[in-house]
Amino acid sequence: MSRSDSIAAWEALYRAQVAVLRHIRADFPDEVSFTEYDVLFNLARQPERRLRLRDLNRHLLLSQPSVSRLIDRLVTRGLVDKLPDPGDARGTVVTLTDAGAEVFRRVGTQHGKVIADRMTSSLTDAELAELARLSDKLRSGEAPG
Repeated sequence: MSRSDSIAAWEALYRAQVAVLRHIRADFPDEVSFTEYDVLFNLARQPERRLRLRDLNRHLLLSQPSVSRLIDRLVTRGLVDKLPDPGDARGTVVTLTDAGAEVFRRVGTQHGKVIADRMTSSLTDAELAELARLSDKLRSGEAPG
């Protein structure tokens, strides 16, 4: 594959992601913002629904100061707790509260339906499986083969 083919593939992937994300965001519930949901989503997937703040930062597409302000807003709303890390006094642990888990479940159900409807309206089951495989391969940096 040529360099121009690689750039064209990247451009197609990027534009598809932007178009799908715009569609999904247009139908996103008003209860939390898209970025707030991303925090709840990442915490809900962790053992004990908790992560060190620095580890949570790695999962989000925001700068560290933006994440800190976002976490503070979620703490104020009772959706997460922020506590000193018992293993490292310099660190902070963010934990999903029961109220946050309930919001995550409620919003996630609706959000998941919108995602599934959008994806299945454009792709077959085989295409969805191939897209997931290729996306995982691209994300991991796995060599062709």
